[in-house]
Amino acid sequence: MDTSRAPPAAVTVGNVTYDTAGVNPQHSGGRQQAQREARRAELIDAAIAAIRRNGPDVAMEDIAAEAGVTKPILYRHFQNKAGLYMAVSERTTQLMRSALLPGLSGQVGPKELLRTAIDTYLTFIEAEPELYRFVVRRCFADRPVPQDPVTTNNQLIANALTGIFGDRLRSLGMDPGGAGTWAHAGVGMVQAAGDWWLERRTLEREALRDYLLMLAWGAAESILAADGSPERMLTAAASLGSRP
Repeated sequence: MDTSRAPPAAVTVGNVTYDTAGVNPQHSGGRQQAQREARRAELIDAAIAAIRRNGPDVAMEDIAAEAGVTKPILYRHFQNKAGLYMAVSERTTQLMRSALLPGLSGQVGPKELLRTAIDTYLTFIEAEPELYRFVVRRCFADRPVPQDPVTTNNQLIANALTGIFGDRLRSLGMDPGGAGTWAHAGVGMVQAAGDWWLERRTLEREALRDYLLMLAWGAAESILAADGSPERMLTAAASLGSRP
């Protein structure tokens, strides 16, 4: 029997070995797809390592060298620089959400929830400054990307907070109508302050966290005191302003 075209018993892709014994080449599409995905994941790992070493202005040559491949191999897997940018951005935002979202699901008080969320976000960007800048600045992409990964990530986090805020307000018999507004505003506030801090480092992370918590909790107390009603809060503010 001619065995010259028999597939090898195993195929190694990077550090991953796949057992191909008994696989019919005509029905191996799923196995080949798994191999491509494994190789793609390894290339993303290499890109992240190159970004950590070279900063957000990393070149395609740097990533290829880190991966031990030529640039055409990168383009084969990601089509263009924008495709590689999106792949790295998706991995980065997934890591951020994996760190952040579990802390939002615990049964803790509202102040501790805000403190945990703010601290986790700041801890992440402090630990991964170059990777964070790469994603936020978007200068690596050589063409428009189909969606802004930062905006998408912020929306997912804000949506989770919206549900939590809404549930808390309803449990207190308050109007939850502002939950989405407050959640998205809070996420934007923390991101903007984090961006400013990452470039200047004029204070310690813990101090920035506490200042942001002071602002967020002060707003939360005002919301709770007004039963979630803008009219009540404005009325109370007007009465304070009219005092001698």
